[in-house]
Parts: sequence; structure tokens; C-alpha cells
Amino acid sequence: MAFPLPSPMRRALDLAAEAYADGEVPVGAVVTRGDEVLAETRNAMRGTTDPTAHAEMVAIRLAAEKIGQPRLDDCTLWVTLEPCAMCAAAIAVSRISELRFGAEDPKGGGVVHGPRIFTQPTCHHRPDTLGGIGEAESADLLRRFFAERRA
Repeated sequence: MAFPLPSPMRRALDLAAEAYADGEVPVGAVVTRGDEVLAETRNAMRGTTDPTAHAEMVAIRLAAEKIGQPRLDDCTLWVTLEPCAMCAAAIAVSRISELRFGAEDPKGGGVVHGPRIFTQPTCHHRPDTLGGIGEAESADLLRRFFAERRA
């Protein structure tokens, strides 16, 4: 039995598809607090020439700006791909309460793979983390994106 995706993850996947169409690595992110959407965005590195413009980083910046403070207590970050080490560190510093992600990233991930930022003794905040939400759709977008570039 298939279950419907939570609406923030559905929106993150739609944003990832928009990124794909624009030639960006297809990753989308949404920050919520309760039922309120604070920020929604997608990867923007190529369009902005900003190497830190990962969907998570931009969403964190926008959400913090919207609420007028750097701490995102009681917020959930929904992202289509396991965050890299840079994004995982930003999630910890911003004090996001919950991280929900789609596909794991064995090569570049920083949560379940690689440096596993939230398990390090220097990490002072560890969000409740759950992966695999919308995993198949997210992984498919990423596979197609990179296959086209290798062809």
C-alpha cells in the first residue's frame, strides 16, 4: 500500500523538478513550523554562481529572515536529498528540530553517510532525523539528471 507524501515533501519534490528543468542539481527544500511554510526553495548554485546555494542553505536563510532570528527551534526541514556536511552543520547551528529527507547520498551525504555530522562530539544540536520520504522519486530525478550529463 502506498501512502501519500506529506505536503511539504511533495512541494520539495516539485521544487527539485523545477531545478532539474533549469539545469540545476534537482534538490528542493521546505522549512515548516507547525502547518506554516516559512521557506521553500531549490538548488541555485549555477543560477547564482554561489557554491553555498544548496537548497537547504537557502531555505534556512529564508526561514530565519522570515521569523527574524537565527534559531529555527520547532521547525522542520524537508529536503529531497540527504544533506551534505555543510548543510548538516548549518542545520545543527540553526537548531532545526526535525530533518526529513528523501534519498540517501552515499557519495556526498553528511548525515547518514560520510562525516555523519550529528554524531560528532562537536555537534551541539542533533535534530530528529528521518530519511526515505519520497526516496524513489527523488532518486529517480537525480539519476536521470546525472545520466543526461554523462551522455
